[in-house]
Amino acid sequence: MPTVCSLSRRAFFLGAAATLAGCATTSTSVKVAPVPKTVSYPIVPATVEELEARYAAVEDGGHVIPAIPYTQIDPKYYRQRVKDPTGEPAGTVVVDTPGRFLYVVEPGGTAMRYGVGIGRDGFAWEGEGIIHWRQPWPRWKVPADMIARTPSLAKYSVENGGMEPGIKNPLGARALYIFQNGQDTLYRLHGSPEWASIGKATSSGCVRLINQDVLDLYKRVGYHARIVVHQGAMGAAV
Repeated sequence: MPTVCSLSRRAFFLGAAATLAGCATTSTSVKVAPVPKTVSYPIVPATVEELEARYAAVEDGGHVIPAIPYTQIDPKYYRQRVKDPTGEPAGTVVVDTPGRFLYVVEPGGTAMRYGVGIGRDGFAWEGEGIIHWRQPWPRWKVPADMIARTPSLAKYSVENGGMEPGIKNPLGARALYIFQNGQDTLYRLHGSPEWASIGKATSSGCVRLINQDVLDLYKRVGYHARIVVHQGAMGAAV
């Protein structure tokens, strides 16, 4: 039979080994957290096949959006990824009014760029705000000042409920509503059936996109995204 002394000695050595093992485990279990990789997106020109698919007819929300004859539009206004010229943080929407471009800034120094139509002289907004509201297939509710200029639009007034959503609706397939200091600026980013207006100054102050492009924009721009609108030169677009 083992003596008490031998049992104590054995317990001592077993306890010491366990303690050392515990210390060894603790000292080797510490790991350095991985450094997140910088997100970057390649800038690759679209092929003809990609452009055909990008601007093809599409069904959305029960409406069929017609194909766009994109070859009749200046290629610089096609939706494309470019080197970011804005200097704004990722997630910011930037409108370059003189250049007729809208940018969604991405991480890693790139931006998704869209060709846009803009407001005529005297019907343009400038400044910084947020995308306070996003609406698929919106109703067009004509503001009072526009009705004052064009009385025939009174049937689409706020009081009359506006124009039904659809292909002929001037707000197109999506609308993003810009607020500043908690107030509606009455300035919108929206789709348009008038693809030939892209690159021109024809609207009553809002920024219009090809319907296929506004569908893409809507997926990239979230609620309360920051937006900056420049009426002066922002810098050379890429």
